[in-house]
Amino acid sequence: MPLFSDSFIERVRAASDVVDVIGASLPLKRAGANFVTLCPFHKEKSPSFNVNPGKQIFHCFGCHKGGNVFRFVMDYENLTFPEAVQRLAERAHIPLEFEDNPAAQQVRGLKDSLLKLHEAICVRWQNCLANEAAGQIARDYLVRRDVSPEAVKEFRIGAAPDSWDDTVNWAKSKGFPLDLCEQAGLIVKKEDTGRQYDRFRGRLMFPICDEQGRVIAFSGRVLQGDEKTAKYVNSPETPIFTKGRVLYALDKAKRAILDVGHAVVCEGQLDTIACHSAGLKHVVAPQGTALTPDHARIIKRYVDEVVLCFDGDKAGRNASIRSFDGLLGSGLAVRVASVPAPDDPDSYIKAHGAETFRGILNRAEGYFDFLLKHLSLENDTTTDRGRMTVVRAMGEAVNKTGNAVLLDTYAQKTAQRLSVNVDSVRTEFRKARLNAAPVPASADEPPLTEPDESEPLPRPPVAELWLLKLLLHSPDNSHFVAERLDPSWVTHPTVKQIAAVHFSLGTDVAGLISHFEGDEFARSLITECASEQRAIPEPEKQLADVVLRLRNTAFDAALARLNAKLADSSLPESEHLAALAEQTRLRAEKRKPLEPLGEA
Repeated sequence: MPLFSDSFIERVRAASDVVDVIGASLPLKRAGANFVTLCPFHKEKSPSFNVNPGKQIFHCFGCHKGGNVFRFVMDYENLTFPEAVQRLAERAHIPLEFEDNPAAQQVRGLKDSLLKLHEAICVRWQNCLANEAAGQIARDYLVRRDVSPEAVKEFRIGAAPDSWDDTVNWAKSKGFPLDLCEQAGLIVKKEDTGRQYDRFRGRLMFPICDEQGRVIAFSGRVLQGDEKTAKYVNSPETPIFTKGRVLYALDKAKRAILDVGHAVVCEGQLDTIACHSAGLKHVVAPQGTALTPDHARIIKRYVDEVVLCFDGDKAGRNASIRSFDGLLGSGLAVRVASVPAPDDPDSYIKAHGAETFRGILNRAEGYFDFLLKHLSLENDTTTDRGRMTVVRAMGEAVNKTGNAVLLDTYAQKTAQRLSVNVDSVRTEFRKARLNAAPVPASADEPPLTEPDESEPLPRPPVAELWLLKLLLHSPDNSHFVAERLDPSWVTHPTVKQIAAVHFSLGTDVAGLISHFEGDEFARSLITECASEQRAIPEPEKQLADVVLRLRNTAFDAALARLNAKLADSSLPESEHLAALAEQTRLRAEKRKPLEPLGEA
């Protein structure tokens, strides 16, 4: 991940108005000095999502999510903090600046160059499809496949001319170095002659985008050629593209995936485009590979369930089975939607309509029910060999979950399906456990840890909540409060941390939130207190009253502890006398008025 300096981050934040950024994604309505809308992070019928332009923050009074402009982009787009900074910098047309790390700058520079090259060639191929004679074959193909002009535009489909040097000549004319084009996989160099030629020739071009919608690779479908010609040619892996970590159309599907609550995974680009065109926007596809653990972890960032919807033939069923191991380690619930053979999602939607296909998705069965049915079809269950094959395969698959409930459930279902004794199936499942290899994690996957059993932090006391509200609404009084407030008087740890940062840095609310980027509870507390919409009369007087109340509450608690200590008859005389002296001191302190604000 890129490392940005604090000054650069602050510059990006200052250039990114929270109302403009949120308003580009949500329909904001003016409500007094603020704006409101329905919260994108939970279901609601009346708007409780509040955007405060003065403090440059948002807060939902329903689900309590809140933060500054970076946090909104992170949560809404499901990005990391550096990715959110980069997204907003690009939006504000601020050149990226990284901390002084030559190696990181070099890598970032190469990636930026590759991104610019991919965007430019994407536009070039879009223009070829739309306007050039070389794109006629591709245009005719799209008409035959009933791909609408709207889908062509949305997915930025293009056409690569059937020429050995079109991209080579284009790159030269646009000033892109040929060695950069070679690194991008757009051109290939012959080993024996050193001649460079186009990788994509005479193909329908599907741009592959990252989660931010930036073009990072291509998949080219052949339009004419002999049987030896590969149906699809894909970009090789590059510094910006790793096929096992990219899901086609995720940039367009992620909001719908969050809204629907699960992701549908199809087999290819045309299936995915057909689904999106039919209004099923929560559909993605792996990029020329089976689903990997990295794919599963990407999906898991959004939802907890995935529906596999591959072709209806035997190859499609086998693809669903191959995908299981990649999904298992992520903790995703897996269902399988079976499209009747010989259709695939694209042809089925065109033949039967979107609603009928939606019904297939809604009726998707659990993965192990699908597997049991598939194994029973593939094996002759009237024979001993066929039954044993089914039992062994089911046992090995279910054992990979390590879930005792699933093991017992599918031992019963398998026994019922095969008309055999369930205890015998359980015995075979136990034998299969020895053969069930654990699902490997990827190299960059952190080790599993026990879940955090700690209780969530309670709400702060009312007086401490009002301390934060008054401090954030009357920042000019902060230094007076800091001189009078003993930190020990504040009992809630998060309130104490927020107040300490506020006193030491004197930053605005949006800047304060940046210091608690990894603490969702603190962010929510800050935005809740800063979003207080009631008028606060005489804030200086109320601050003094709150500080006095916190002081007296702390003194009362200390006096109660001393009283309990003095009631102990076994207390040594020296400690008894010390406790009495402290009791007298605290009572005298409590009788003193607090020095008014403004008179320090």
